[in-house]
Amino acid sequence: MWSNRIMPYAIFAAGLALIGGYYVMTQPEDAPPVELAQFDAASCGFDAAFDAVPAETGPAAGAPGPWLALCVAGEAAGTVVIDLNEAAPGHAERIVTLAGQGAYDGVAFHRVIEGFMAQTGDVEFGGPDGDVSRMGMGGSDLPDLRAEFSDVPFTRGTVGMARAASPDSANSQFFIMFDRASHLDGQYTVVGEVVSGMEVVDAIRRGAGGNGVVGAGADRIAAAAVRPAP
Repeated sequence: MWSNRIMPYAIFAAGLALIGGYYVMTQPEDAPPVELAQFDAASCGFDAAFDAVPAETGPAAGAPGPWLALCVAGEAAGTVVIDLNEAAPGHAERIVTLAGQGAYDGVAFHRVIEGFMAQTGDVEFGGPDGDVSRMGMGGSDLPDLRAEFSDVPFTRGTVGMARAASPDSANSQFFIMFDRASHLDGQYTVVGEVVSGMEVVDAIRRGAGGNGVVGAGADRIAAAAVRPAP
């Protein structure tokens, strides 16, 4: 399914394909892969992270919950909580489903661009045993999703779904914004916003060059968990 895509998961900034794409790239000098064996639900403190979520959230979250917690390991260390957006129910349900299956556990933040975003969610090639040269080109075995675009802007902490050239091609990958990116507004599905742990997102290991490729030493989602809406 993913190997015949002409241009997997792309976000364009300043006319450059910054996320995804079939092209020859030089892998950055890399650190050893992050050790994940010591991480589990208890060590990640999911319950405490969920309980600490503030009552007030922004427009990208909508009504409170469901919440996705990501236990991040590597240069960044801590738990990020994302309030998933009811305005994109199909995409929110997809993330909840994959997280519940453990599909995001061990998956890399494979492309991280300073001042722009951190992308993860390649459950096909982004895991600890995945093909580093293909990270960012894969997705789940579930069908692609129809776009659920909205008027919610892409600002700091917004979580969007990555996709290919077709608006209806998002699958499993998502990205977290470091800063405002107005050129994404209305072009990508907003699936939620970070409501706790943005300092962890800020610490995620950055990639090399304009395309932000990180390589085998990328920070990873050690484990993910979901708490349903009340």
